[in-house]
This record gives sequence, structure tokens and C-alpha cells, in this order.
Amino acid sequence: MRHNKKFNHLGRKTAHRKAMLANMACSLIIHKRITTTVAKAKALRMYVEPLITKSKKDSTHSRRVVFSYLQDKEAVSELFREVSLKIADRPGGYTRILKTGNRLGDNAKMCIIELVDYNEAMLAAKEEAAAPKKRRSRRGGAKKAAPAAATEKVVEEAKTEEVAEEKAPEAKAEEATKENTEEPKAEKKDSAEEKKEE
Repeated sequence: MRHNKKFNHLGRKTAHRKAMLANMACSLIIHKRITTTVAKAKALRMYVEPLITKSKKDSTHSRRVVFSYLQDKEAVSELFREVSLKIADRPGGYTRILKTGNRLGDNAKMCIIELVDYNEAMLAAKEEAAAPKKRRSRRGGAKKAAPAAATEKVVEEAKTEEVAEEKAPEAKAEEATKENTEEPKAEKKDSAEEKKEE
């Protein structure tokens, strides 16, 4: 009986299962995504996520613990140098399983398991979704932009009027002097025209 034995044995003896999961974990860390069956991917997720959490604290002890599981120096170096920096802010859930349909030969359920922070396409889509969307309503939300522009124009006109008012006393004095100088000339012309008519 298998009472309270919750993990999937994957139809293998213990040594075979541990070696397979270690190899798959190394491949996942180095290549960032692998294709496998859904059952193996779920078992791998349970195997590799505690190791990724362990990599957040870069100490000799945590490196030795991770190496005891993976048995691969390159994978351990990659995990502690690059992957741990990329997942530093994430509180768990480092992997994602994407189901891809059934395998042709034996109809097994297949999937892609990947490290979440390395899928650039999904990260870009998430950034676009996070960008604030413009709200559209039937009440005319777009009209609010026009009054804002109108108020800016009113403010600019008011500023020009203030500037004109400041210049007004000087301008009035200049106009008065011009009118005084121009009026006698106009009178002289009128008187000259009257004389010619007579």
C-alpha cells in the first residue's frame, strides 16, 4: 500500500528517478526551458524549486547542498551566478508548465517547463498589459482633453493681456505724441486743399 506517499514514483526505482530528475534539473538551469511529459515536469518542479530558493543565499554551504542534488559544477555555477540574481525578488513559483498536446507515439501528455523570468515574450506582454489603458465611455471622456487645451489658451491670452496692460502706459504716451504731431500736418493739408478749391 502507498498510504500518504504523495510524490510520483514515475515508474522507476529510487536511484533511477533521482538521477533522471538531477539531469533534467541541470538541463533546465542551463537551457532555461525543456520539453518533457507533464508527469515528469510536475515531479521536476517539486525537485528544482527548493534548489532555486537555496541559491538566493550564496554561501559555501548552500552551494554544497545544491551540488549534492545536481552533481554538475556548471549547472551549480549557472544557478548561483545568473539565475539567482534574476529571481531574487520572486517569492517562489520560479517555473512554468505550458502544455503542448499529446505525443504521437504513445499519446503521452507533453509540455514545456521553463524558468518564468527567462521568457522574454511573456514578460513583454505583461509590461504591455501593465501599461495604463485609456478609458472609453459613452459620456464623452475624450471631450475632457479639449477643455484642458481651451483653458491653456485662455491662460496664454490672459498673460498676453497682462503684458499688453503693462506696456499700455508707454504705448499710450507714444500714440499721443504721434497724434499730436500728425494732426497739424493733416490740418495743413486740409487748409491747402480748401485754398485750391477757392
